[in-house]
Amino acid sequence: MTTTNPIDALLAEKGVLLADGATGTNLFAMGLEAGEAPELLNETAPDTITSLHQNFVDAGADIILTNSFGGTRHRLKLHHAQDRVHALNKRAAEIARAVADKAGRKVIVAGSVGPTGELLVPLGAMTYDEAIEAFAEQIEGLKEGGAEVAWIETMSAPDEIRAAAEAAIRVGLPYTYTGSFDTAGRTMMGLLPRDIHGVVDGLSQNPLGVGANCGVGASDILASLLDMTEAKPEATIIVKGNCGIPEFRGTEIHYSGTPELMADYVRLAVDAGARIVGGCCGTSFQHLAAMRKALDAHTKSERPTVETIVGRIGPMRNKVATENTAETSEARRERRRSRA
Repeated sequence: MTTTNPIDALLAEKGVLLADGATGTNLFAMGLEAGEAPELLNETAPDTITSLHQNFVDAGADIILTNSFGGTRHRLKLHHAQDRVHALNKRAAEIARAVADKAGRKVIVAGSVGPTGELLVPLGAMTYDEAIEAFAEQIEGLKEGGAEVAWIETMSAPDEIRAAAEAAIRVGLPYTYTGSFDTAGRTMMGLLPRDIHGVVDGLSQNPLGVGANCGVGASDILASLLDMTEAKPEATIIVKGNCGIPEFRGTEIHYSGTPELMADYVRLAVDAGARIVGGCCGTSFQHLAAMRKALDAHTKSERPTVETIVGRIGPMRNKVATENTAETSEARRERRRSRA
């Protein structure tokens, strides 16, 4: 099934796109209680979700993600809502679509598709085909509600990414996917940033973009970005990093990133080759507005090194990741010397 490509069309116009910020962090600030499913707010508090999207559009987002991250039957069953997958995802997309349509400029509605929370065979009980069915059920609702892209995010397992991609193709939505590189510079299931590109090789349709989101900190995700753009410079790379470093204060998580830090993160991301930049956990509307201003004023400059990133954004949280990246940088220098 042929699908349209709204991302490339807007990239051709703007060069680099700004995706939105955190859903959960901002919803907690807007009244979501711990343990509640954000997806249920699509029906119980639609005005809150409208405000979430509107604030991001007002801050300058080119892409807004639907409130549907945990929208598969496997996640919704934790809240006894597994029989409402289609309705909740459709409503999520409808709310975002209504905001985007009133923006006065092109704003892409991306249907957020997060992991199921289940492990695939042989590590768990879920089969690959069952994963495809679960994702297709969700994506059908998102498509019917007006989502233009299936935004597969925060993934750890290559097989789960591939299943979600197959589901998007089956439903007839173009798709992107991002991994969360939060374990020694890899995803929890061992995927390296440089290997993100090959996860869906052989499928009938290629992704519109691939990349990284969430993880452990802004410096770490920028280091992952360097590996991804080095591996395939021509790809459309997405980076949607956390707002600085997460810190526990009592029972609450706070993020260290200031608007100024996130503005510099945007500049470094563009210099490192990202085509779509946004914020993940901790990224508020104020952060995103600073990111928009930085993006609009920035001219792409010299590709940064890990040392530059750490000097400007702060230390990487994962020492092993730092060491791996340093080794990769040395290997790159050897390859360049061998080509000379």
